[in-house]
This record gives sequence, C-alpha cells and structure tokens, in this order.
Amino acid sequence: QVQLAESGGGLVQAGGSLRLSCAASGRFFSINAMGWYRQAPGKQRELVAGITSDGIANYADSVKGRFTISRDNAENTVWLQMNSLKPEDTAVYYCNANGRRLGTTYDAWGQGTQVTVSS
Repeated sequence: QVQLAESGGGLVQAGGSLRLSCAASGRFFSINAMGWYRQAPGKQRELVAGITSDGIANYADSVKGRFTISRDNAENTVWLQMNSLKPEDTAVYYCNANGRRLGTTYDAWGQGTQVTVSS
C-alpha cells in the first residue's frame, strides 16, 4: 500500500504564499505522476497541478503563473508553492500519486490539507 502524507496548509491573507508538501511511503512501489487537486465547498474536485517523473508539469489555467509544482524522485516527495493567493484558492488540497506496485497499478490520495485565503 502506498500512503501519502501532506503538510503545509493553513490560513493566509490574500496575496500571501503557502507551500504544500506531500511524501509518499510504502514498499515495492514506483511513482509515475504526482499532483495536487483541490475541492472547495459545493464544488467538484479539480486538478491544480501535476508533474510526471520526467519533471513535465501542467497547471490549471486559474493558477498558472502563481503556483509551481516540483518533486524529488529520490525522496518520493512533491511540493506545491502557492504565491499571490486569492480567496478563490480556498479549498481542501489533496495530493495524488499513481504508479505501479507489485505488478499492478495504484492510485493513491492523501488525507487533504485545508488552505484558507482571507480577503
């Protein structure tokens, strides 16, 4: 089983910054893509940013130029640097990782971390 542990959420004023971290743990697994999703109250979960094992990143249009995703393959860790935060960025942020373990694929999720941006 692959487990994801997130940290770094919190309360920040508009225009501020936060950095989310997510570390994957387990045995006998490899990671393909990692990413961050978010879900605001009453809304569907949406992709914020994703990154492949080769370091190719993609972003939701709403966060381009403000958020940066990065990862360390050796440490099985992904980060999301969030700058110029807006109240509409308020949501629970979830880490996601997918890959292979013991001959099969997996899709793992973190428990979520709350990000609240005050105006």
